[in-house]
Amino acid sequence: MPFPDPFYQWRPHPWHGLDVGPNPPDVVTAYIEITPFDVVKYEVEKRTGYLKVDRPQRGSSSPPTLYGLIPRTYCGQRVAALSPETDEADGDPLDICVISERPIDRAEVMLSSRVVGGIRMIDTGEADDKIIAILDEDPVFSDVEDLADVPKPIVDRLVHYFLTYKVLPGEESKVSIPEVYNKAHAVVVIEASIEDYADTFGA
Repeated sequence: MPFPDPFYQWRPHPWHGLDVGPNPPDVVTAYIEITPFDVVKYEVEKRTGYLKVDRPQRGSSSPPTLYGLIPRTYCGQRVAALSPETDEADGDPLDICVISERPIDRAEVMLSSRVVGGIRMIDTGEADDKIIAILDEDPVFSDVEDLADVPKPIVDRLVHYFLTYKVLPGEESKVSIPEVYNKAHAVVVIEASIEDYADTFGA
């Protein structure tokens, strides 16, 4: 039996070795690093592509949705230019939060997600946008086309989580969220991150 095409002799790097998605920027691949059940922050180690422990969550909250990265994206100058508060981005793949009615309790999975909006976040002076998406073919959220269709408490929880996830009582937050945006702007951010990736790593 012939090997499938493409055949990866070794495990593909989740940032560089996976496709950006089946129909970007509308439907993108999300590689999940953290689930709503995690009280430890995991992230892909850039050199090896393996999931590493970044830190225990400093507060008592856990992420309200699946949280990961969009492969073959990079937050560079084009992404930074979309945030008037700064001229720098964080130099990481673009983050994505995926809403699913069914609980997914394991990380290191990839899934297709429909983009519906995003959060414009500034972390220690750098643009660090979070795309908001729906698990593709999720029947409960099948009618959601834009961020306005997402139940407001879900968006509020995401905003609260990112404003507080690095802060302990008595500390001053270094994170601000100037804007929560719709799908049209999310598409612009994703396209900018794809172009930043091509500039940095090649197409």
